[in-house]
Amino acid sequence: MEIGSTAFWVALAQIIWVNILLSGDNAVVIALAARSLPPKQQKQAILIGSGAAIVMRIVLTLVAVQLLQLPYLKLIGAVLLVYIGVTLLLPEDESEGGDDGAKSGMAAAVRTILIADLVMSLDNVIAVAAAAKGSTVLLVLGLAISIPLVIFGSTLLLKVIERFPLIVWLGAGLLGFIAGEIAVGDPAIHAWTESLAQSLGMSHHGLGTAAGLAGVVLVLAIGKAFLMRKHGHGPDSGQVS
Repeated sequence: MEIGSTAFWVALAQIIWVNILLSGDNAVVIALAARSLPPKQQKQAILIGSGAAIVMRIVLTLVAVQLLQLPYLKLIGAVLLVYIGVTLLLPEDESEGGDDGAKSGMAAAVRTILIADLVMSLDNVIAVAAAAKGSTVLLVLGLAISIPLVIFGSTLLLKVIERFPLIVWLGAGLLGFIAGEIAVGDPAIHAWTESLAQSLGMSHHGLGTAAGLAGVVLVLAIGKAFLMRKHGHGPDSGQVS
């Protein structure tokens, strides 16, 4: 595919559009992970996290087809997403102050962004790779153009979260839903999930949706339990901070 040809520009537009559609959940995670940082660290975490996530996604896209065939990879990813979803519901430890506390907080936020983006991109990058039609130039250019879109979306969400804290719970629930869908699609349990879907009289897609809803309940229930324990409704309350 020649650079500058009509096919090139059409493919580039497809990649950008796919990234706009698929980056919504990533913007949610970035905003949630950075919400507890001071304003200056918020901007740094968004810039560093988004940039590193895009670079990682480029690398991941190049080997996505092979990665998705590895058994248990999606199951591990689902567990990580549940963990991240629960973590985002818990208040930050306020005992750390000064520059060291801010630096460690930003490092934790960037780490959360990278892990979540890695897991959630496993399926998404297939669409991007297909649109690129084997062109590394298209792939890199399309994803690079997507960086400001993700950053803008994350910054906008941060402002909304400050006004509507309930969005934190919706974001955590989204991670739980994605975790459920990812788990059902793991090659290691494909035969079992197909059999389960047939016995329940539903399609594999329907089973994925049901698993996603179960993931929502799981993340929110675990998060609620931890919060109740932290606020004095459990035997070890007061020992968390």
